[in-house]
Formats: sequence, C-alpha cells, structure tokens
Amino acid sequence: MTKLVIFDLDGTLLDTLEDLAISTNHALAQNGFPQHDTEAYRFFVGNGITKLMERALPEDQRNEKTVLRVRQDFVDYYSIHNMDYTKPYPGIPELIDDLQKQGLRMAVASNKYQAATGKLIDRYFPAGTFAAVHGQREEIPPKPDPTIVRNILTETGSTSADTLYVGDSSVDMRTAANSGLRSVAVTWGFRPRKELEENGAMFVIDRPEQLLEIVRTE
Repeated sequence: MTKLVIFDLDGTLLDTLEDLAISTNHALAQNGFPQHDTEAYRFFVGNGITKLMERALPEDQRNEKTVLRVRQDFVDYYSIHNMDYTKPYPGIPELIDDLQKQGLRMAVASNKYQAATGKLIDRYFPAGTFAAVHGQREEIPPKPDPTIVRNILTETGSTSADTLYVGDSSVDMRTAANSGLRSVAVTWGFRPRKELEENGAMFVIDRPEQLLEIVRTE
C-alpha cells in the first residue's frame, strides 16, 4: 500500500525549462560562449547544475575552472530569475490536493541545488505540502545515486515498499531502481516516452490524474 509519493521537481511538478535555458544562456553569454535554443536544454538538464554547465559549454571548454566560473554566473542570475516563466504543469495543483485528501504523504527529491529547490516549493505549493524537500547538496551525490531518496525515507519514517517515485527522465527511473522503489514516469516533462520506457519505468502516465489510479491499486 502506497503511503509516500516522492516527486522529482523539474519536468515533473514544475515546468522550469525556459528559466533554466535563459539563465544558462545568460551565463554563457557573460563568458563569451555560444548559446542554445530552449529545446536543447531538455537534454542538458537532469543531473544538477554542474553537469548542465558542462553540457552547455563547447567541448573544448569543459574544464573545471571554466565550468565553475559559468556555474557561478548561472546561480547569480537564476537565483533572481528562477520564477520568471516557471509554473506548475496543468493538473499538478489538483493532483497534490487529491493526494493530500487521500492521506498520502509527499516529498521532493531534486538535483536542483537546495536553495532554489526550497524557494520554488515555497512559492508554488502551500506550506506543509511536502514532508521532506531535498535538493542537491554539496555532501550528497546527485541522482541517480540513491542517497537522497534514502535520506527522505529516513526523515519521513517510510520504507521502499510503501513508496512510489515519480519523475520525467532516465535519471529518475534509475534513481527509483537504485533505491528499490516502484517508478512512475510522466510524459509531460522534458524527456521522451521512449527514454522512460528504456530505463525501466514501471508505469508511464500522460496526465497527472492517472497517478491517482496507480496509488489506489498499489
């Protein structure tokens, strides 16, 4: 029986793609590097901002010094502009409300750095919606490493047997598998259905309300 639902953030709860793209392009431009179309960022994001900077930079510029410099310019800009275009996906507020009414607990596990993760959750969801909100922290390896999920399970007193993991990318599907959780892939996010299926998604849903049926039957 499902008691806890862990959500990824970007591409699952919130459509953050445009703000991420604009902020990364700003950081690239600040350092004299070419920029990318917004759609390209669908495949750049997912593994944290350091990896995002690496993927956005020209291959011959992906050294530690340059990555960290561009990363800092990104953080400086994104910290101010991370809510310019970001919004919950259609049906997400209603889904969260329905899950709460059914007595389920919810949590967030994101590869977005902790300060931005907390800020966005506080902006778009009522206080107390999530029992735990974990973004990327320096001492914690990013997903698909299972540490972030294990920390959430410990914090909430949950077990892998009573927890569902919901996400929109191969990183999320591997995170669920590495954590021993059942995985639900959403198709409204950043990555195509084929990627989700090839990376072991147990369930694939096209609309938020479909998660309620899975919760009821699991």
